[in-house]
Amino acid sequence: MVVAGAGAALAHATEGGLVLLLPTDFYTAAGASAVALTVVLMAVLPEPVLARIFAPLLLLRLPRTRAPEITSMLVALVFLSLVWTGLSGSRDPMENPLSLGIWTGFWIIIVTVQGVAFDIWRWVNPWAGPVSMLRGLGLRPVLHLPVRLGYGPAIVTFLAFAAFLMADPAPADPGRLAVFGGVYWLVNLLAALIFGPRWLRRGEGITLLMRSYARMSLVARRGGRLTLGLNGWQLLRGRVPRGGWAVFVLVILACGSFDGVNETFWWLGVLGVNPLEFPGRSAVVWQNLAGLAAANALLLGIFAGTVKAGLMLNRSALPLAEAVRLFAPTILPIALGYHIAHYYTAFLVEGQYLWAMLEEVAGNSHQGHGHGDHITTGFFNTTETMRRIWLTQAAAVVVGHVIAVMLAHAVALKVFGGARRALLSQAPLALFMIGYTFFGLWLLASPRGV
Repeated sequence: MVVAGAGAALAHATEGGLVLLLPTDFYTAAGASAVALTVVLMAVLPEPVLARIFAPLLLLRLPRTRAPEITSMLVALVFLSLVWTGLSGSRDPMENPLSLGIWTGFWIIIVTVQGVAFDIWRWVNPWAGPVSMLRGLGLRPVLHLPVRLGYGPAIVTFLAFAAFLMADPAPADPGRLAVFGGVYWLVNLLAALIFGPRWLRRGEGITLLMRSYARMSLVARRGGRLTLGLNGWQLLRGRVPRGGWAVFVLVILACGSFDGVNETFWWLGVLGVNPLEFPGRSAVVWQNLAGLAAANALLLGIFAGTVKAGLMLNRSALPLAEAVRLFAPTILPIALGYHIAHYYTAFLVEGQYLWAMLEEVAGNSHQGHGHGDHITTGFFNTTETMRRIWLTQAAAVVVGHVIAVMLAHAVALKVFGGARRALLSQAPLALFMIGYTFFGLWLLASPRGV
């Protein structure tokens, strides 16, 4: 896994070896069949039933609060202290709080909570509080962020983050991570001061990623009320964003997919690298950057072609750009499901290190014991535990695709009206989602050489 302590996680060769012993072909076929059956079910399911499935429940009324600005300030201070620790502390990613905090605490845990449960980013955004405080001191934007740029700046900044994650020779190295993270935070803080808070909505890639996944969460604040619904319900009830956001959603999926592809024996074979004698990430930096760019271009082209085929089958006059804008958000469950699956094994290991470090900070650890003393990776060493781990990962991928199929059909019913027209428009997209299920499960089962 390309996360903090990646070397530690992948040092357990039994993990990959035992996965290769599992009947993953059977599991993959079963997962893709579940998605295909969902497509068939959508074809016969009455529209009111689908509407009820995604109907949210209104819970308690929530008071207005400025507490998120306070917590954002605190998180910004914690982040800056972690950057300093990254520059001055241990070079071991499993010992340095910066690497664990960013790659495990944020990239694995907080992103998952954001997409599955609730909008935690509202409370931990490290820019919102500082920007609000500085504006309160009288600082005002000096430039207007051009509307014609759309979400282009956010796409660029997110791709910069993805490139560091997947192509940098050592993204978990505390020193390298401190420089990248510190510069990234400062540049976006200055941009938010120059262009105003709008930069955090349309220019900063991590914030837009988190705002996108917030639309997938079970719980949300709507009209001053706490509201609960099936993951994805907000995508059917919120305002459809501009086309640039749809492109950003596709970029999320493309980057997440390549984050798995670039570790496989297949990819190393394409590059002409012997995976059993891998020379190190520094030998494939430019190749991974090219692969990341190609993955994005390929997915954008395939998705646009799929949507266009659906419009042609349906004989719809709906412009392609508008159709992509409407249907692209429905693939967010796929991106989130694969993110969870891809990083699950890393979470099982690095999560223990993070918990132990938090215990030490809280003063609960026994004096004189390093926080790695109680870390275990024994669950990678038996076929039964690896079967459970792999099936959990596969379930995340399959559930994501099932929800995506349901959302896409619900959107099609809204756009095209009748069930027959909706079905025709969704046939190519449904095939795309079934095929992507095979692809996602193949990635999980593929041997890895990085």
